[in-house]
Amino acid sequence: MTNRFARCLLAVTALAVATPASAPGQSATIVRGAPDSIADFAGLIRRLSDAGGFFNTDNLISNEQGYQQVLGAIDRLGVRGGAYIGVGPDQNFTYIARTRPRIAFIADIRRDNLLQHLMFKALFARSRNRAEFLALWTGRPVPSTIGQMGERSVQALLQWIDSTPVGATSAQRARAIVREEVQRSGVQLSPQDLATIGRFHDAFINEGLELRFTTTGRAPQPYYPSLRQLILEHDASGRMRGFLVDEEDFQFLKSMQRRNLIVPITGDLAGAQTLPGIGRYLAEIGSRVSVLYVSNVEDYLLQDGRFSAYAQWVRALPRTESAVMIRSYFGSGYGHPESTPEYYATQLLQSMRTFVTDTALLRPMRYRELVNRNWIPLRRP
Repeated sequence: MTNRFARCLLAVTALAVATPASAPGQSATIVRGAPDSIADFAGLIRRLSDAGGFFNTDNLISNEQGYQQVLGAIDRLGVRGGAYIGVGPDQNFTYIARTRPRIAFIADIRRDNLLQHLMFKALFARSRNRAEFLALWTGRPVPSTIGQMGERSVQALLQWIDSTPVGATSAQRARAIVREEVQRSGVQLSPQDLATIGRFHDAFINEGLELRFTTTGRAPQPYYPSLRQLILEHDASGRMRGFLVDEEDFQFLKSMQRRNLIVPITGDLAGAQTLPGIGRYLAEIGSRVSVLYVSNVEDYLLQDGRFSAYAQWVRALPRTESAVMIRSYFGSGYGHPESTPEYYATQLLQSMRTFVTDTALLRPMRYRELVNRNWIPLRRP
């Protein structure tokens, strides 16, 4: 650990959570933050998870290429600390690295997403730096000089991955490391679960940086980004801010993973277990939500007639004064004032306080109407 990173981590650890907004029916309390580590990681997952459900995609990587477009506005709003709740795969790591929460929950209706995050946890556990993470993620050989590669630019690291072929020995070693580490998590895993984790890891080993978002029963689309594109993405100002761009961000995430503070759960955002369970746990530890990343889950909840239940649970979550919601709108690069031709999906930002006080949400609406209500502009005038 570099002295610079050590100073950064100490500053992050000491970061005070923003003044909390009281949830309906609750009085303001002193925010304690979060435990320094979670001893019963598997127990907390069991407590917060529900039966989950089906969705027709592996979603190994995101199809939201412009996921970083909200980051500048998040910085301007001073969104830091607190608790993070998100859905989906590794784009969450960029949001977590940028907002530095004290604890994070990845809640997705697919149990497969929980299994994939156990794979990521294993990779963080055995990787000294970003270079080793990329090597183990894609099955590349790990050279004896890997410890000296932590300060390389992300472009240089990707060039190194491109120039280093997967070998039978290196791929097998990467698979063995992940299998060994996921079984150390304490989470009860069936042979089928282990096979699923292995299948996910093999997709990254076989496809490498060219891996793309895939779905069941839908043809691949030209706007689906590759893993390479997602890693090299940028915010609205053109600055690359993914979690593999800066070694300090990676080490922050590695520290959170080591202390079991990134908690993947199988959860239905409109169900009576997931968000209420997280809310109760946050009340116990004295923490409040700073970021709720829902992708386009709300679109499906509106279609299924379950949006009102979801909105009720969001209203009940304890939240910081600056808490925000991040959502995605798939409009072919058009259809919203924040849309740009560069991206098929539009990433949007809204204050949680505004969402909670918007009484119009109590009546049925279409997703397009929802995303066009009270959003926060991403770019300065």
